[in-house]
Amino acid sequence: MAKSSVRTPNGSGASRNRAVAAAARAAAKRAERARTEESDEPPAVDAGANAPRVQVPLTKPSPKVRQARKAPERAEGRARRGRGTRVALLAALVVVGLVSAAVLGLLQHSGEGAREARTQALAAARKAAPDILSYRYRHLDRDFAKARTHLTGGFRKEYAKTTEKVVGPTAKKYKGEVTATVAEPGSGGTPAASVVSASPDRVVVLLFMNQVTKNTQAKSPRVDLNRVRLTMVPTAGTWKVSAVDAL
Repeated sequence: MAKSSVRTPNGSGASRNRAVAAAARAAAKRAERARTEESDEPPAVDAGANAPRVQVPLTKPSPKVRQARKAPERAEGRARRGRGTRVALLAALVVVGLVSAAVLGLLQHSGEGAREARTQALAAARKAAPDILSYRYRHLDRDFAKARTHLTGGFRKEYAKTTEKVVGPTAKKYKGEVTATVAEPGSGGTPAASVVSASPDRVVVLLFMNQVTKNTQAKSPRVDLNRVRLTMVPTAGTWKVSAVDAL
């Protein structure tokens, strides 16, 4: 007997449901295979998040390293010190040069002043000595006054005191006369006078003097050959006698 096929009203819908289920199972299998393949590759790792942090130990550098680091600083320091030393040395040389020039200038000026002083003081001494050592009883006041014009300072007062109290009275009593001249060579020439020492403010002159003395106690004039040292000092634009010493 032939089987009759029964069609239900919903037969077409059931077929569709089975097709959808089969497609879903196939898609699931494909997804599973894809996950399996992907699982064969190593998973990506976030290096920043999971990488271990390495801490470098804080150790002191070795002496050689410290010396190497400080070498440029020491070199720069030596360079600065070298520049400073050169500048200081240059400044010192400049100062020494200026001082030397000043000293040489002073010495030259002093030498020129001493030479000028020698000439002027020697001439003044030759002129002053005969007036200081000469007098005549007939005009003592005039002779002593003339002599005082060549004197200065304390020696002028001393000379005035001596002539007033000793020389004057004796000359009047014995009618004394003394004529003094600077000795000259027999053949003529420069009078016997020389400079012993000289500086711009003091000159010592040595003179050889001839003194002819007359008085009532001597039958004939007496001639004395004396050496006299005169100390000359500049006074009021000229040279005057501040001391007389018989040698």
